[in-house]
Amino acid sequence: MDYQKIRVSTEGGVATVTLADPSTLNAASLEIARELIHAFSAIAHSREARAVILTGEGRGFCSGANLSGGGAAGRELDVDGKPDAGSALESTYNPLMTLLRDFPLPIVTAVNGPAAGVGCSIALMGDMIVAAESAYFLQAFRRIGLVPDGGSTYLLPRLIGKARAMEMMLLGDKVPAATALQWGLVNRCVPDDQLMSTAHALALELANGPAALGTIRKLVWDSLDSDWTGQLHAERRAQKFAGKTEDFLEGVSAFLQKRAAAFKGR
Repeated sequence: MDYQKIRVSTEGGVATVTLADPSTLNAASLEIARELIHAFSAIAHSREARAVILTGEGRGFCSGANLSGGGAAGRELDVDGKPDAGSALESTYNPLMTLLRDFPLPIVTAVNGPAAGVGCSIALMGDMIVAAESAYFLQAFRRIGLVPDGGSTYLLPRLIGKARAMEMMLLGDKVPAATALQWGLVNRCVPDDQLMSTAHALALELANGPAALGTIRKLVWDSLDSDWTGQLHAERRAQKFAGKTEDFLEGVSAFLQKRAAAFKGR
């Protein structure tokens, strides 16, 4: 596919997906969302990458939905003749978020500048979230009379608790990167000029890890909906899978031989 709004490159087992519409601060248009779906689907079925970095070009990670043309622009009409602001969620954005949640490889999001609206949700889909000091997270929906989407009402209470999630959504204030780190919303807060090097180092560490890392991320994401007994059963099934990989045999051999393991991701 000839991408117009994103860029994709792969090196050393790390795929980098860059939102590339800097004139809009990488606003999450339907075109960008569709290109992301295609790119991540292709990466998932490729053997080239074992980890992914998702970032934005220019001054922002993602400024949220593209509202150019007015609030009703591009929205399907409902039976009452008024625009259905949720139609694009059902057709495009929700499938994207589910694809990222169920992705088989570890994801590192490198958040540069604002991550607003659905852009905030996309940033939070990282298994490791690295934020530049200039970055901020914003639930901007109240400013235009809408409700949080992209899974924000699911993710935020689980990540930072009900009180802080309510504050972000009801007040719509910016949460600076340093505060996001204090709240446990991100894993790292680094100087702007160290963002991509930090993200790449993390992604490379993940790419050089065992195949079990993809299973670990699935277990953790699924645990958000699971009970104790269900999670124990899930761990048992996952351990059966992991114990049959070449990486498990290599890991045990390396441990016994007191050397670094050379995992192959299989």
